[in-house]
Amino acid sequence: MKRPRRFFSAADKVRIVKEADGCQASGKRGELQAMLRREGIYSSHLASWRMQLRAQGPTGLATKRPGRKLKFTEAERRNAELMKRNAMLERKLHIANALIALQKKAHEILGLALPESDGDI
Repeated sequence: MKRPRRFFSAADKVRIVKEADGCQASGKRGELQAMLRREGIYSSHLASWRMQLRAQGPTGLATKRPGRKLKFTEAERRNAELMKRNAMLERKLHIANALIALQKKAHEILGLALPESDGDI
């Protein structure tokens, strides 16, 4: 029979880290090992909880929801679509400007007159 997975709240994790720090401060390695066995955790859990506590404080120890991330809202999806379209149009504009500059140089080199533009651009 498979044991159910254990979950620790942020308060439990803070309590365990502080208790482990107290065991290390006393210098008795056996106390720390006994505490880890009693809580049913590995030393790697303790090490990662310490890093999270140092980096983000007690809120960093809160359990994160497993699984897929939440889907985007309609506005967020539309925004991402418009940003992608804007980037594509900017690329096309850059290419068009480079081609226009190339055509101007070709006309200068060949000595041809440029056609008059209507100024509609």
